[in-house]
Amino acid sequence: MSDLPTPQDADETALFSECWDAVLSYADLCTAGSMTARQLADEAFTLGVRHLRAEGTSVRGPGRRPARLPVVPELLTAVRETAADWEGAGKGQGLDPDLRLWLNSDAAARYSGPPLTRPIALRGLRDMPEADATLLWLAEVEALPLSVVARRLGLDPQTVGTELDQVRVLFRERCHRAHRDTPLDAECRSYARLLDAVTRSPGAEEPEDLSRHLATCAPCAEAAACLRLQGGALAAALAGGVVGWGGLAYLERRRRAAEVRLGAGAPGRTGPGGPDRDASRGRAVRGGLLAAAGLISVVALGASLMPFGTSDGDEAAAHDDQRPVAAPSAARPSHAPSRSAAPATTRTIPVSPAPSTSRTRTRRATPSPEPRTSAPATAPAPGPTGAASHAPTCHVAYHLDDQWSNGFQATLTVTTDDALTDWQLAWTFDDGQHIGQTWDATPNQSGTQVTASAKSYNKLVAAHGSFAFGFVGTHQGANDDPRAFTLNGEKCAAD
Repeated sequence: MSDLPTPQDADETALFSECWDAVLSYADLCTAGSMTARQLADEAFTLGVRHLRAEGTSVRGPGRRPARLPVVPELLTAVRETAADWEGAGKGQGLDPDLRLWLNSDAAARYSGPPLTRPIALRGLRDMPEADATLLWLAEVEALPLSVVARRLGLDPQTVGTELDQVRVLFRERCHRAHRDTPLDAECRSYARLLDAVTRSPGAEEPEDLSRHLATCAPCAEAAACLRLQGGALAAALAGGVVGWGGLAYLERRRRAAEVRLGAGAPGRTGPGGPDRDASRGRAVRGGLLAAAGLISVVALGASLMPFGTSDGDEAAAHDDQRPVAAPSAARPSHAPSRSAAPATTRTIPVSPAPSTSRTRTRRATPSPEPRTSAPATAPAPGPTGAASHAPTCHVAYHLDDQWSNGFQATLTVTTDDALTDWQLAWTFDDGQHIGQTWDATPNQSGTQVTASAKSYNKLVAAHGSFAFGFVGTHQGANDDPRAFTLNGEKCAAD
């Protein structure tokens, strides 16, 4: 981490190592290239540490400081603010195009506007004692095993789970108070008490009139996402409300990094101090992400996230996400490429598939028109060999993770017979779909034609290996599967 602030003591040294991974991970989402991501992360990390030192005697000292975010979300905020400064100074060419649009929207303005109009999750977390807020963030958003959280915060591993449950309730109360303090119109105020009662009781059914109101009222829908502790949606509400643009994609990356740390897919691997809880944390966070994204898709914060949907009538087959993820490193984010400043240890690791109980659907895209022919029993007659009888050397599995009325989230897993030193997957949408947030690939769309190019850290693919990436997008009306897949210009079969 060259050109970064020099740690003042051993505590800051450890903290810098822990936080750099998160900062560079979010910076990579915000930019269009790895070098720009490193530059944004360096500048934001320096800015964030300067703010933290100015607000307290120590970045990692004991005690509770009022009205301040925990260290990690404070540094992520510095990334967002640094990106905004770049855009304002006319230096935003290296930023993600969707982020640039968001930075010039009303959604971004909320974070610097009057305090009572800022996102409820942001206000609720900031209003908590810092130690409690840190516990909540590390466990829910960073998806760290409770044993690791306990060790990092100096808590008792035997009671940290109980403390986390109490902190969740405290966060809910802070968000409830923030919602009451928000300037609301008469209709919203009339639903405030009912919303509190429905979200407080896990088994309570949502009245029809409240459902209609939440479908059209952004402030109340945002509040509902923060007030519902059941269903695993808390992590998504936190990430979307505190980080802002790219919050859900950031949450997905941290979940996958946590799965790698826990040895996801390996039989018998559990975390110390809470085996069942640690091993299932990644799946729980993902379930919360999908559940909350549907609820807060109408909120201004979600304008740039744009969740996605599918059409009915296709056969469903449940299986786990098979995206390749990068091994976490104390000095580099799991998804980042090697940097010249220091040796990197990142590598792409496929997550082994395992049976899943989440509501996902695998749909078969339109098969390639090329026939797959068996070798003839006798030698073929001499003559020109055409491509028509050549079997595809790659296969694409199009996996619908979830869907909503105007959007969907999907994963594409590509298996290739040949070794690759770089890749670009292209396909065609027939129903006006438009992709938005994308992870583990760089997207480009022109009309119905979409291409996804490799990141610098996942260009290399071994023969008979695979790579995967995911995205969220929008659709209007039908949402049929994409077709006409090509890998580096060669036709690719749809599995």
